[in-house]
Amino acid sequence: MKVAGIHVYPVKSLGGTAAEAAMVHPWGLDADRRWLILLPDGRFLTARAEHRMLGITASVTTGGLRLTGLDKSTLDVPTPVDGPLVPTAVTRLDSVREAAPDAHAWLSAQLGREVRLGWQDDPRRRSVAAEHGGRPGDPLNLSDAGPLLLASTASMRQLNDWIAQDAAERGEEVPEPLPISRFRPSLVVDGAPEPFAEDTWPGVRVGGVEFRFAEVCDRCVLTTIDAGTFRTGKEPIRTLSRYRRWDGKTWFGVRLVPLSPGVIRLGDPVTPLSEPSA
Repeated sequence: MKVAGIHVYPVKSLGGTAAEAAMVHPWGLDADRRWLILLPDGRFLTARAEHRMLGITASVTTGGLRLTGLDKSTLDVPTPVDGPLVPTAVTRLDSVREAAPDAHAWLSAQLGREVRLGWQDDPRRRSVAAEHGGRPGDPLNLSDAGPLLLASTASMRQLNDWIAQDAAERGEEVPEPLPISRFRPSLVVDGAPEPFAEDTWPGVRVGGVEFRFAEVCDRCVLTTIDAGTFRTGKEPIRTLSRYRRWDGKTWFGVRLVPLSPGVIRLGDPVTPLSEPSA
């Protein structure tokens, strides 16, 4: 098996970028999910409620972020290392640092609603919850529940086969295969021996970096949004509900916790571990 994709999403729920290599920190990939969009009352906004967020792209620059909007305009945002701390409703995190006012104005214009941009200054101020496989001292970026998400091309092929098979059984037109980007994985693995083999790995080594399995990832309505049209459909949740539903949820991909820092690269070998070293 090998790494077929590395994806960094600097701003929670915005579009991200593919990378050839990435530094792994205890809290996740370098620069991944360190920013978020806030509503005036401190709640954070996601694409589940505002689908157009998926059409705004964030990429990392030397000094912060570059945002590319729905209208193709761009804005460079410096990292607010001395920005004011503002309250947030993110679980297990009481505040983030507020970006400069021009970032708020630009994003508000893009989305047609008043929003602000915030930055997580220190991921060690947030932890992975025990119910999501966290252990004491596991830090976390602004991801919902775990530092990294791994998905395999074998699992994606199986899911698309199920979708096509079920559509044919219903007498419907067979849809185009869904891209694995619907699930916003940090790592995509090619060459798995069978679909959903990743569910069973206690740990995995990617290149020279080891990870501990935290949990299988439960999936939400965000996966049903087409990032190109912003329309919501029934897939993949409808099919996952038939084949991958238990405990009242649907499941795809696995959350991982890094056991040591290091660099991972496209093409790196991926080796399941029966017993992680830490």
